[in-house]
Amino acid sequence: MKIEEVIRTVNQMKADGVIANYAIGGAVGATFYLEPVSTLDVDIFIDVHAMAGSSIISLDPIFSYLRERGCKMEGEYVVISGWPVQFLLPTGPLIEEALARAVEVDVQGIPARVFTAEYLAAIALQIGRAKDKARLLQFIEARALDLPLLEAIVERHGLEKQWHQFQQFLS
Repeated sequence: MKIEEVIRTVNQMKADGVIANYAIGGAVGATFYLEPVSTLDVDIFIDVHAMAGSSIISLDPIFSYLRERGCKMEGEYVVISGWPVQFLLPTGPLIEEALARAVEVDVQGIPARVFTAEYLAAIALQIGRAKDKARLLQFIEARALDLPLLEAIVERHGLEKQWHQFQQFLS
């Protein structure tokens, strides 16, 4: 299974106006900065347009577009080239900002938008599950973070308490 086909598909969705913007997050996003880890799915955060004359956002156009192109639904996932893909809307200001500030990377000659390491780390800190804390530790050990930038994000999004607790864990 190659991630390139997922990226091509999502780039085409953007070009066709199905989504306004996207960025890869989660474990797959982290692999652009860290050693690859085993993951079951691809988390793609999307910015979509509200339906005309409404403030309601529907993911139906995304699912219809992908079904027309032979993709199958499996629970909350759309399977694209063998990859279970979860399309996620931003759930708050941190992820909205991460999506707006995502960077473009090259994947085998294909452009892909990915959350920066600092936003991935801040999101892991905010979520706070054991696997998220482990990922945050990986970012620190790999020296993959611009710590002043991460600390600015942490402060802007009210995560100082979680960051302080994490730092105490490290000492």
